[in-house]
Amino acid sequence: MSKSTTTTPKPMPFEPEFIAGLKSIFEEKIVFNQVLGLKVTHLSPDSVVGRIDMKPELVGHYAYNRIHGGVISAGLDAMGGLAVMAAIGARHMDEAPEQRLHRFAKLGTIDLRIDYLRPGIGTHFELRAQVLRLGSRVASTRMEFLGPDGTLMSTGAGAYIVS
Repeated sequence: MSKSTTTTPKPMPFEPEFIAGLKSIFEEKIVFNQVLGLKVTHLSPDSVVGRIDMKPELVGHYAYNRIHGGVISAGLDAMGGLAVMAAIGARHMDEAPEQRLHRFAKLGTIDLRIDYLRPGIGTHFELRAQVLRLGSRVASTRMEFLGPDGTLMSTGAGAYIVS
């Protein structure tokens, strides 16, 4: 008897122009991300990854050189938004990259929850996000904030308006 298996089709990869445009929006046009030093290191239709290098301006507790909780929160919020942008871009692969990049004008955070699990101490941090559900009006995301050794330091969940 043969075994029947079903597989979910893998999302198509993004074009270089779309990736460059999304990175430009995220790293240059959203000026607060520059203040955080937030850089995109991976961008795909189903997940995004970013990095923040520790610097004196981000210290929240001077005695321990801990990253400020607001940096963690803002970074995870930004990454959740980026994951939604990627998911929207993937949903409209039939459009030209430039046309898809104009779909993000109404994107905004409507709910955000951050759980701080461990002190944010390290030379750099990795931030990951993925979309759990992309609806016609609201997207739900899950985010992670990791230390240099991959230790999970904070988690987040966000809801974003997309229409």
